[in-house]
Amino acid sequence: MTDPSLQALARIAWLSLTGPQAALSVGSADARRYAIGFSPIMAFADTARPNLAALAPFCEPGEHLYTAGWSGPAPAGWQIHAEATLVQMVWDRPAPAPDVASDTDPPALRLGPEHVPQMLELVALTKPGPFGPRTIELGEYFGIFEGQRLVAMAGERMFADALREISGVCTHPEFQGRGLARRLMLGLLRREMARGETPFLHVMRDNRTARGVYQRMGFKDHQEQAIRVVSRCA
Repeated sequence: MTDPSLQALARIAWLSLTGPQAALSVGSADARRYAIGFSPIMAFADTARPNLAALAPFCEPGEHLYTAGWSGPAPAGWQIHAEATLVQMVWDRPAPAPDVASDTDPPALRLGPEHVPQMLELVALTKPGPFGPRTIELGEYFGIFEGQRLVAMAGERMFADALREISGVCTHPEFQGRGLARRLMLGLLRREMARGETPFLHVMRDNRTARGVYQRMGFKDHQEQAIRVVSRCA
């Protein structure tokens, strides 16, 4: 039986774009997307009949946008670039214990607009998912630096019905295996649960390594969703 508190996850993008994050989105009554500069994600009131025509004025030709939950051929004026399957995972344990960092552990710092260039550089290298220069405005982001170089980060993206997405989790290849991103995620989990929120995340179904890490941390598989990358034709 599905937990009633998690039913909103099936439409989390739409509920975020029309609810708590509506001011950061554009579109119509039945089709919306995050405004340009944020993560290029769009959603529809009716995923069985997505009204992409309503979003056309808000999308640049050739701009790749991510959308979940619909299938079938692309309507006229749109093209599909990629199709895959996402797994939604939900935190399934009590709040993590407070972090006990050693003197040699690099500190976790709250990221702000001044860190966006380093964030975009890390995203370009590690490709954690759709991310834009204003994505940082969707929630709290934390990072770990070596000198001026951002080497790990994690933050928040979609939010609705007390469900808060952990997103943008990535580590520079030279610093993987040290638990840096895991530390950042645990800090976010503590903050979200202290606010009475339920943390969740998305991971590609075929990314077994990441899924295994998240499962060992305390996330459980909730459901799968089809995801597409599409664009408006020139």
